[in-house]
Amino acid sequence: MRVLQLLYFMAPAYVANMAPPFVRYWKGWNRPISRRWLGSHKTVVGFGAGVLGAVLVTWLQARLDWDRAIVDYDHWLDLGVRMGTGAMLGDSVKSFFKRRRRVAPGATWIPFDQLDFVLGALILVWPRAALTWADVAIVVALSFAGHIVVNHIGYGLGVRDAKW
Repeated sequence: MRVLQLLYFMAPAYVANMAPPFVRYWKGWNRPISRRWLGSHKTVVGFGAGVLGAVLVTWLQARLDWDRAIVDYDHWLDLGVRMGTGAMLGDSVKSFFKRRRRVAPGATWIPFDQLDFVLGALILVWPRAALTWADVAIVVALSFAGHIVVNHIGYGLGVRDAKW
């Protein structure tokens, strides 16, 4: 049961991480945050889409009012912004270091590609959630494996350019 509670809790971060690849189809303004520091594929609209996706998920979670939830969704907006911003910042920090190491965009960089958004979200949401270190370990392990599976599916559907 705790695993389901943790997956439910992390759903906003997972959606935040999955949202940016979909805005690459956006035909409007979508400039890179910083070509030099993060690469051309980290965009303002992608970052915003990630935060918005997380906020929408926490709004839905607040409406569902699951009695087994591990956080109080009365403050769903704060939680959603923290989850989304943390996920996007974690991904951006990883991209910064990935560019410094001259790892090409889309190239595999295990385990950082799988955990960047999770760690970013957990850091920002930590003050609002009573998580144990065991909870964090479960989230990290499930997220690592789940990220690989979801990326393989996205690659098969043509949404992602790489399997990792």
